[in-house]
Amino acid sequence: MLVSTKGRYALRVMVDLAEHQAAGRIPLKEIAARQGISEKYLENILATLVRANMLSGMRGKGGGYVLTRPPEQYTVGEILRLTEGSLAPVACLDGDCKGCSRSDECPTLDVWKNLDKLINDYLDGVTLDQLVAHNEGYDYVI
Repeated sequence: MLVSTKGRYALRVMVDLAEHQAAGRIPLKEIAARQGISEKYLENILATLVRANMLSGMRGKGGGYVLTRPPEQYTVGEILRLTEGSLAPVACLDGDCKGCSRSDECPTLDVWKNLDKLINDYLDGVTLDQLVAHNEGYDYVI
């Protein structure tokens, strides 16, 4: 599993918004400057997050972006699945895949299923508030 730039940036943006939620709506320009991401690329990522109702966006004076839920209600897993499509370590476990004709006799299938479960359980166990706390110097335990 290789997480794309889009997935990594989406996660950074969500943590940024969680860290600055007390400020209300945060303009795209501020997020881009803090995160070192081009505004054009960030606009695409934010649009994906708004369509999924993870963020609320408003244009114009006083506009910007804000989380739609408290940070503890967002998991790293849901953010990455939205941006990456799948976190499956092999194609035969990908939801879009029709399966493998050799799955009945595949000696490695259980390895990939167990790895997939570990990945998803771990990423679904990490929330934005834990990442914010970690950035502030606090450790989190999963």
